[in-house]
Amino acid sequence: MLIATGTDVLPLNLAIKRMPELWKADTYLRDYPQGPFGEIESIMLRFPTKTVHETEEALQAAVASFDQHENIDYPAYKTLPEARPMIMQLMARVGGERLGRAMINKIAPGGRIFPHADTPAHTDYYTRFHIVLQSAPGVVFRAGDEHAYMATGEVWWFDNKQEHEVINNSAIDRIHLVVDIRTSR
Repeated sequence: MLIATGTDVLPLNLAIKRMPELWKADTYLRDYPQGPFGEIESIMLRFPTKTVHETEEALQAAVASFDQHENIDYPAYKTLPEARPMIMQLMARVGGERLGRAMINKIAPGGRIFPHADTPAHTDYYTRFHIVLQSAPGVVFRAGDEHAYMATGEVWWFDNKQEHEVINNSAIDRIHLVVDIRTSR
């Protein structure tokens, strides 16, 4: 569902263009085994802590104390201060109570995010929003039975409980700022 148009995305887009190395700084989503994100690049702004546990006992202890909804600021969140006002304005507009994941995802021409649905524990807690930083006709976003073209400067909510996918059939990179917010509305 379209919730806003005319968002000024130029400052963040220019900042990203000045620091292309940010796309290679964190490959967690791209490299996740059997994940749907093998054809994207991401700039992680906020995300849960990523850890590796040596033993099953250590893993169980970590799981017992783990808040799966807790996210931390990653270095890129400070490196790209242009993202913060966009995220905070969105939080205010939708009655945000808690900020979750925030990441910038890029799909090159011909690339895609493969069909998937996010986990119920995550989708029941957070609401997913997309701030479109760059797009062009030919980018197809499908959620359930609906198909949408999300234009640059638009802000969208969508139900990420549904199976969804993105296919970039345009001639330019498709770049979205994806933000998860716990809302009071």
